[in-house]
Amino acid sequence: MEPADRSDPRPSRVPTWLRVLIPTVLILLWFGAFGAGGASFGALSDVVENEQSQFLPAEAESTRVQDLQAEFRSADVIPAIVVYARDGGFTDEDTAAIEDDAAAFAEVEGVVDDGVSPPVFSEDGAAAEVFVQVDAGAEVDVAVDALRAQVDETAADGLEVAVTGPAGFTTDLKAAFAGIDGLLLIVAFAAVFLILVIVYRSPLLPVIVLGTSLTALCGSVLAVVALARADILVLNGQTQGILFILVIGAATDYSLLYIARYREALHTHQGKWDATWCALRGSWEPILASGGTVIAGLLMLLASELTSNKILGPVSAIGILFALATSLTLLPALMLWAGRAAFWPVRPKFSVHVEADDVVGRRGIWPRVARLIARRPRVTWVVSTLVLAVLALGMTQLEADGVPSSEFVLGESQARDGQALLGEHFPGGSGTPAVVIASEDQLQDVADVLLATDGVDAVSVVSEDSPSGSLPVTEDGIQPLGPPGTPAGEPTVIDGRVQLDATLEDAADSDAAEAVVADLRAQVEEVSTADAPVLVGGITAVALDTKDASIRDRNLIIPLVLAVILVILMLLLRSIVAPLLLIGTVVLSFAAALGVSAVVFNGVFGFPGADPVVPVFGFVFLVALGVDYNIFLMTRVREESVRHGTREGVLRGLVVTGGVITSAGLVLAATFAALGVLPILFLAQISFIVAFGVLLDTFLVRSLLVPALAYDIGRAIWWPSKLWRSPVDLGMTREAAAAVVGTAPERAADALRDAPSESAEDEHEPAHRA
Repeated sequence: MEPADRSDPRPSRVPTWLRVLIPTVLILLWFGAFGAGGASFGALSDVVENEQSQFLPAEAESTRVQDLQAEFRSADVIPAIVVYARDGGFTDEDTAAIEDDAAAFAEVEGVVDDGVSPPVFSEDGAAAEVFVQVDAGAEVDVAVDALRAQVDETAADGLEVAVTGPAGFTTDLKAAFAGIDGLLLIVAFAAVFLILVIVYRSPLLPVIVLGTSLTALCGSVLAVVALARADILVLNGQTQGILFILVIGAATDYSLLYIARYREALHTHQGKWDATWCALRGSWEPILASGGTVIAGLLMLLASELTSNKILGPVSAIGILFALATSLTLLPALMLWAGRAAFWPVRPKFSVHVEADDVVGRRGIWPRVARLIARRPRVTWVVSTLVLAVLALGMTQLEADGVPSSEFVLGESQARDGQALLGEHFPGGSGTPAVVIASEDQLQDVADVLLATDGVDAVSVVSEDSPSGSLPVTEDGIQPLGPPGTPAGEPTVIDGRVQLDATLEDAADSDAAEAVVADLRAQVEEVSTADAPVLVGGITAVALDTKDASIRDRNLIIPLVLAVILVILMLLLRSIVAPLLLIGTVVLSFAAALGVSAVVFNGVFGFPGADPVVPVFGFVFLVALGVDYNIFLMTRVREESVRHGTREGVLRGLVVTGGVITSAGLVLAATFAALGVLPILFLAQISFIVAFGVLLDTFLVRSLLVPALAYDIGRAIWWPSKLWRSPVDLGMTREAAAAVVGTAPERAADALRDAPSESAEDEHEPAHRA
C-alpha cells in the first residue's frame, strides 16, 4: 500500500491490485488502438478524394448540372488540355511532333476511348491545343503524369509545352498534398517536442505527452478511415491536414493542463494514486468544457452549404473526441506509472499545501503580471482593448472574395503556367466551357441567347455523331464537322434534354468569366420555364456558386458558433456576465488577428486574395480554441474565488495557470504553423491566422485583458450565480460559505480550507497590494 497522504483528510482505500490493474488495462487498450490506427495511415490515400466535386455547394445549380452532365458522356471524364507554343510560329517538325503526341495520348492508361481530339491550331499559328478526356474514376494524376512524360520528349529549344485544364490542376493539387503524411507530421511533432523540452526540462515527460497525442491521432485516423470506407463520410486532403494539426495541438494542450494539476497534486499528496484522482478532479471539467466548445463549433459547420465545410465538421470533431479520451484516460495512466520520475530531474516533492502560500507575492513573471493588474486593472484592460482595436483595423484590407483555382497551389504549377499560355493564344475558356442543360426543343433559343451574350466566343452541342463529341451551333443551327457536304448530325438527347457548351473569352477561373456566367443565368431566364428549366453550370459556375455559398455560410455559421459557445460557458461558469465578457474578448482577438493577417497577406506574402471560407474557418478555430484558454483560466479563478474572494481569486488563478496556458498556446501555435509547409494557399492562410491569433490570445487577451477586466469588475462578474454573493467576499463563516456556494459536502473542507472565517473583499485589500 502507498503511504497515507497527510494532506488529504480521507486517503484512498482502493486495493493495490486495482491500482495496478486499471492503468494497465487502459494502457493496453490504447496501445491496441495505436497499432490499428498506425496501420490505417497507409489506407488514407485510398479514401482521400481531392476532386472538385468534393467542394461543390450541395444544392447549387452547378451541382445539379454536374449530375446531369455525366449522363451525356459515355464515361465520367475530366479534361486535360495539352498546349504547345512557339514564338514566331511552328516548324514542320513541331507540327509533326504534335500530331504524333496526339496519337500517343490515346494509348495512355486512363484516357477514355476516342477521348483525344485532333490538334487545334490558333489563328496566329503560334500555338496548338489537344483536348484529352481522362476517366475521372481512374487515377487522374497517373494519367496526367504520363501525358507530361510524353510531352517532355517533344519539348525542344523554343517549343513550350504544358499539360493543364481541370485534370492538370487536380494533379498539381494532389502533389501539393503529398507531404501531408510525412513532412507535416514531422514538422508538427518536432516543434511540439522542442517546446515541451524547453518548458519541462525533462527527457521523459515530452515523450509521454507526444505519445498520448500520437495515440489520439492514430485512433482518430482509424475511426475516420473506417467511416470513409463505409461511405458515411468523405475525406479530402484539406480536411486531413487540419485533422492532424487539430488532434496534435488539442491533445497536447489538454495533456499540459492535466500535468500541471498532477504536479500540484504531487506536492500535496504523497501517494501517486491519490495525486492522480486529485488531478482528475481538478482538470476533467475544464478539459471536457474546452473540448466541448471545439466540438460544438466544428459541428456548426454541418449547417454549411459547402460540401467541403460539412466534411470538416464531423471529421475534426472525431479527432477532438479522441484527444479528450486519451488526455483523460491514457495520460493519467502513464503518469500514474511514472509518478514523480516523469518530471526528472526536477521532481515535485511532497510538502506543505502549496495553495496556502502567497503565490502572488512570489518571484517570477506571472506574479509580477498579477501585481501589475492589481495596481492598475482599468488601465491594463483599456490599453489592451485599444491595442486589439488598432490591429483589427487591418480587416479593411482583407480580400476574401475568392481566388482563381489556378492560384490554389503555391510555388511551381505546370497547370497554372499552361493556363497562362492558353490565354495568350486562345479564348481563355478553351477546354473548360460553361455547361448549359436545356430541353431539346429549346436548343436553338438557348444557343441564340448564349451567342448574343458578351464574353461568349462559341457554342457547341454534345453529339455522339461527331468524332470530337460535339458539334458547333450558330444562329443558323447545328453545323457539320468535316469536308463540304458532311451532314449536320444530331445532338445527344437524354430524357428530353441536351447539353450545350459555351466557350468563354476569359479564363474559366477569372472574375470576368464569373461575371459572364452570372449574366448567362440572367439571360436564359427568358427562355426557361418551370417544366423545362435551363441550368448553367461548369467550372466557372462552380466557382461562382462556391463563393456565394461561402458568403452565406460566413453569415450563418459565425453567429451559430458564438451562440453555442456562449451557452457552454454559461453552464460551465454558472454566470452570464463572465461568458459575455469572454466571448467579447475572443471576438476582438479574432478581429485583430484577421487584421494583421490581411496586412501580412497583401504586403509581405503577396497572396492573390483569399477564399471567403478562410475567415469562417479562422473564426471557428480561433474562437473555439481561444475560449479554451479562457476556460482554463476562469475555471481556476472560480475555484480560487470560492476560497479567497473574486479579486484575490483572479490573481491567484492567473499566477497558477500562467505557465501551463502559455505553454499550451505556444504548442497550438506551433502545430498550426506547421500547416504552412504544405504549398496550399488556403492552408497557408489558415496556418498564419490561427497561429498568430493563438499567440495574441495567449499573451495579451488571457494574460492581461481578461484578468484585468475580471479584477476591475469584481464579484459582479459571477452574476447571477451564488458566487456573486461570495461568502468569502461578504464575510460569511466557512459553514455558511459551503451552503451558499453549493460545494459538495465531501469536498467542502478541502475547498474552503484556506478561506478566512471572516473576510470582505471590499473592506480588506490583499496584502500584496498594500
